[in-house]
Amino acid sequence: MASGQAGGQDTRTRVLEAAGQLFRRQGYTGTGLKQIAAESRAPFGSIYHFFPGGKEQLADDVIRVSGPEYGQLVLSLLNGVPDPLEALDSAFRMAAERLAATDYADACPIATIALEVASTNETLRTATADVFAGWIAGATAWFGRFVPDEERAKTLAYAMISMLEGAFVLARAARSGEPLLAAGRSIADLARAAMNEG
Repeated sequence: MASGQAGGQDTRTRVLEAAGQLFRRQGYTGTGLKQIAAESRAPFGSIYHFFPGGKEQLADDVIRVSGPEYGQLVLSLLNGVPDPLEALDSAFRMAAERLAATDYADACPIATIALEVASTNETLRTATADVFAGWIAGATAWFGRFVPDEERAKTLAYAMISMLEGAFVLARAARSGEPLLAAGRSIADLARAAMNEG
């Protein structure tokens, strides 16, 4: 019984991971359930077993699992360097390197879906909005360690995430890490100015 449950969890995890990668690369509408089943090496029927709501429920779960994980990854990169300005530059540099390593295919785990469904699917729009709100809260707390004014810290959080998401789009289109490097320098400049005001 326990091994069957473990096997089921393993299949569900494989489906989630395959769907997440395909959604990042191809978008929500460009990804079919048969492709997800093939990529995850799972029987097609298992998708509906684990996600009775079909593709929408699967995408909602992907967003709500991978989104917070990505937010924690960004915060771990920022927390890995003591100096906040160096940390920002380093995090954006790492993002550029990781994107290049995937041949500019894998960027933010939810941005592609967010752009695609914001006006057409309320369930997925809400999921992406919730993830972004979590990112803003985490980044606001991180900036708040160096910028005492909470509104200023929140503004920096919005700026950082907007720059990161926009830079991913430009970098994928140009097949160049320069937009991410430039965004890293820019958010570091904004943070420096805010810290000097404090």
